Amino acid sequence: MNNLLFTIITFYQFKKITNIIKFHTALKDMCKFNKIRGTIILAEEGINGTVAGTSSEIKLLESFLINKGFDNLQPKYSYYKYMPFFRLKVRMKKEIVTLRSNKTDPQNTKGNHINSQDWDDLIKNEKTVLIDVRNNFEYKVGTFKGSINPNTENFTEFKKFINKNLKDFKNKKIALFCTGGIRCEKASSYMINKGFMDVNQLKGGVIDYLSKIPKKNSSWTGECFVFDNRVTVIHKLKQGTYELCHACRNPISKKDKSSSKYVKGISCPDCFGKISAKKKKALNERNKQIQISKSKGLYNPYLKYTPSDLY
Repeated sequence: MNNLLFTIITFYQFKKITNIIKFHTALKDMCKFNKIRGTIILAEEGINGTVAGTSSEIKLLESFLINKGFDNLQPKYSYYKYMPFFRLKVRMKKEIVTLRSNKTDPQNTKGNHINSQDWDDLIKNEKTVLIDVRNNFEYKVGTFKGSINPNTENFTEFKKFINKNLKDFKNKKIALFCTGGIRCEKASSYMINKGFMDVNQLKGGVIDYLSKIPKKNSSWTGECFVFDNRVTVIHKLKQGTYELCHACRNPISKKDKSSSKYVKGISCPDCFGKISAKKKKALNERNKQIQISKSKGLYNPYLKYTPSDLY
């Protein structure tokens, strides 16, 4: 891959971590030393991350994780001319994706993995119940034709949707999908433990599907929200058309930007009138500092940087 592009890797693995504090320190030091940015979440149940760096740095990270026993990370790669993260975050939490349920064991119990090439045949079957496991704002940006929107604000709410709306679907063929696959691992494990008989999930998530399935053959509509500065991607994982509101962190469409409630760097139609004076002041100051840094050629984490700028 062209050295003028950053490599973005998304990965996860459910695997017991015995000495999580020691592992956290070693992993964070390794990433900092190699100038890798992004977010990695650690819990006793495993690891979940999306980070970026040069191709050689990402290979070093993968080797590091494999040497620590993470040999099934389900990696997905994409490429971008600018560093898509402002900083590095390596965090320890109770779960690598938060469902807050003791009825999951995704390391041992999970749905059938369906390859992207076979996914459309599954979801076009009229007997298949297709469910978008992601949050409501992600669904609005784009989804598969005919999918059910659980109308959740966060993943923790998904189990309530299952218990309330799918009680009579336990013998149905279920098809789940999410951005990179990890939420489906937990959701499918929960559903199987609740008595669902035929649970299937898109292997590698929407990211894998969009990277492999041509637009002309695709059942996907719209764009896919991603958790980095690209905001959304489309087929072949090209950058989409959305931007991110600095105030509420929701995706902003071209239509949103034409609204009188959109103020660049300050507000969008979703959060207009809901921002405190203190928050507005902080946003204005950040925008001011970005412009000063840009005009004087100074470093600022919120500016766009190419590999040649950072290395």
